[in-house]
Amino acid sequence: MSVQPIRLFGDPVLITKADPVVDFDAELRRLVADLTDTMQDAPGSGLAAPQIGVGLRVFTYHVEGELGHLINPELTLSLEDQFGPEGCLSIPGLTFDCRRAQSVIAKGFNMYGDPVVIEGSDLLARCIQHETDHLDGVLFVDRLDRETRKQAMKAIRESDWSGLNGPPQLKVSPHPTNGFGL
Repeated sequence: MSVQPIRLFGDPVLITKADPVVDFDAELRRLVADLTDTMQDAPGSGLAAPQIGVGLRVFTYHVEGELGHLINPELTLSLEDQFGPEGCLSIPGLTFDCRRAQSVIAKGFNMYGDPVVIEGSDLLARCIQHETDHLDGVLFVDRLDRETRKQAMKAIRESDWSGLNGPPQLKVSPHPTNGFGL
């Protein structure tokens, strides 16, 4: 297990839809371990495989003491919503208020291929939605209202790490990327 470099805004892998996991093998378990180590080292509340350059539908989370992962998630969202601050390890140092569903039921699998259901509200619901968006190639800034998105893009362009001032820095992941992110 090891900490991997986190891809930053501007890297094409972050806006590419990830492939479903079909092999629940030792390599997948290594990916989950690397995601967990990287997320905890950052530290963050969640991390999706595309954020370390792997185009697979896998994410980890650590919210309110609950540490876990989900593979091939399918979400059912509540009609009630929440509005509050959100950030992203791929957009470091910036937070903006974002609207999300108040609660979520997430169905998927664990790293061994066993079915899993996660029910969450508030921060856990926000995290699950945020990480699932990563698997669909959607960033939280894509969900901001027009004016806030404009402010976010300006802040990203002005940041020290911004990939908008040149080509994104790509690093090779030790995991298979299924053609994404290389």
